[in-house]
Amino acid sequence: MQNTGLKVLLHASTWFAPFLVPFILFLLVDDEEIKKLSIQAVLFQLVIAVLITISIFLIIFLIGIPLLIIFGIMAFVVPVIGIVKAITGSTFNYPIVGSWIK
Repeated sequence: MQNTGLKVLLHASTWFAPFLVPFILFLLVDDEEIKKLSIQAVLFQLVIAVLITISIFLIIFLIGIPLLIIFGIMAFVVPVIGIVKAITGSTFNYPIVGSWIK
């Protein structure tokens, strides 16, 4: 369970500084796992923002409403899962973008 506090901070930062904290941790911390999670966190926030924006535009066609609900829930639940995994010492990869970063 190395860097548990940093992992929790990284996952929790999605609610107060979703781009700033991962960027700072990427620059300051030498741990490869923290660097990987930082990149995944930023990519996840960007992808969710794009998906929510597209869903807002699709509301005109009524398909955007369920998508907006699903992506909104994902934006809240995924960091909570990451925090729980960090506290228990388990490995966590963000959905959608986790496989993009090796």
